[in-house]
Amino acid sequence: MDEDKINVEELLKKYDGLLKGHFVLTSGKHSDTYFQCAKLYQYPFVVELLAKKLASKLNNIDFDTIVSPAIGAIIFGYEVARQAQKRNLFVERKEGIMTLRRGYELKKDEKVIIIEDVITTAKTIFETKQALLSFGCKIVGVGCIVDRTDDKFKSEFEICSLLKKSPTIYDPDVCPLCKQNIKLIKPGSREKIR
Repeated sequence: MDEDKINVEELLKKYDGLLKGHFVLTSGKHSDTYFQCAKLYQYPFVVELLAKKLASKLNNIDFDTIVSPAIGAIIFGYEVARQAQKRNLFVERKEGIMTLRRGYELKKDEKVIIIEDVITTAKTIFETKQALLSFGCKIVGVGCIVDRTDDKFKSEFEICSLLKKSPTIYDPDVCPLCKQNIKLIKPGSREKIR
């Protein structure tokens, strides 16, 4: 399939990556929609299609390396790096703090793009960026499958995404889904609900 003709939202629906219900997000906020991109990772051909499409969109950025936050974005980051023929690294939590480990290093002024699967509050992007600062590298871009930020971080970085969706997000204390007693589901990878 030609990546220009890919309908990302339809792919997410078809392979159970777009869920409807009552969800607690990593941020602790609630939403009626959840993007579970890990479901897509069951199908390497789907990941390849999406990664080709994103790598093509990143073509106009001069960069050396892709860095992804563990665990959710490792597979997608790897495949984008493979399609772009760039080096691939990942950061992971050590005692709750994102860190570049396993002997990975970045050179001073090395140009890095951070790849995530879904961005809503950009907390993980900022944590990833913080983990890389001590190396003196340059963050030259951010890419993802789904951008749910509603352009809140445009002044700090541009997000190159395959799908932009304005989120329906509620603070837990005023969540209408809670008031309707709809079961709350925590599908993400972080341990505790805040």
